[in-house]
Amino acid sequence: MSQIWHIHAGGIGLRLLLSVVFGGAIGLERGWRNRDAGFRTHILVCMGSALFMMISIFGFGDQHVDASTHPVDPLVEPNLLADPSRLAAQVISGVGFLGAGMIMQNGKTVFGLSTAASIWVVAAIGLCMGAGFFFCGVTAACLVLIVQMIFSVKG
Repeated sequence: MSQIWHIHAGGIGLRLLLSVVFGGAIGLERGWRNRDAGFRTHILVCMGSALFMMISIFGFGDQHVDASTHPVDPLVEPNLLADPSRLAAQVISGVGFLGAGMIMQNGKTVFGLSTAASIWVVAAIGLCMGAGFFFCGVTAACLVLIVQMIFSVKG
């Protein structure tokens, strides 16, 4: 691996495995309810988010500058144009757009909102797993499953 990566293969594997397990668990619930975005879709969104988060954290290691000891001067460092941690923010926007495609209307009935929301939250879980924020990601995944399974009654 390049020297900019400050994570070992086991850390990468754990992050990806957890994103597959918990994204898949939420996707299974959606699949059991015969929703369009099910098992595979949720796994791919969650794992993709984890990958983007790892790239955000570890992929630009040589560009992270401590502003307190080394202020960034664009005239001195012209190649440091953006904060690479913003990559994760683009996941939120992109997956929001993907989820919006799941929302359909038939007359006065709107459906697909829960599936769209689950895709969006699975992306957040993937970002947590990719960041190594495991407790938050696992807790969120468990809560999503509880919400999707228990609160499924329309009121």
